[in-house]
Amino acid sequence: MKRALQQIISFFLPIIVLILVPLCIEKDITIKFLPAFIIGVIIMVIGLYAITMTVSSIIRIGKGTLAPWSPSRHLVIVGMYGYVRNPMILGVLTVLFGESVAILSSGILILTVCGFVINAIWFIIYEEPNLEKKFGDEYREYKRNVPRWIPRLKPYTPESDLNRITRITVHENVENKTVIKTDEVHF
Repeated sequence: MKRALQQIISFFLPIIVLILVPLCIEKDITIKFLPAFIIGVIIMVIGLYAITMTVSSIIRIGKGTLAPWSPSRHLVIVGMYGYVRNPMILGVLTVLFGESVAILSSGILILTVCGFVINAIWFIIYEEPNLEKKFGDEYREYKRNVPRWIPRLKPYTPESDLNRITRITVHENVENKTVIKTDEVHF
């Protein structure tokens, strides 16, 4: 019951950031230019999809919530996280950018840029070092292979015995000494 309550409360964070803050910034929520509105809505849908997929992964795999007071207990590196390290924030920023395009709001665009800068700094000085402490080499390997902001074209899949075969070759040299050579074959 406590976890369900934490999940519900954590959903207030995106509502505040995606709805309430923009409403405080932009008083004129009208369609000023229909093509911009349509493009903005498409951008928002893409961002909402990223948020939905990320939340699902955090809950199902990470066993955590969106809220910093109840973070993921397991490192999530699949789904949207296989393409980019910060899909939740990227989704939020995408929705905010879509809002700014849809209603042609420079205020919401500035909020989006500020949100990006603040999060970029936060990830570098706080979140990533803490994830390295919490998850160790697994996170460092993930960090080496998955970009922070610009998604990969193919999802990252960590090395495992399921996708790696070690080929062992035995050679004998002229002095009758046995040399064992191994190499990995990836597929």
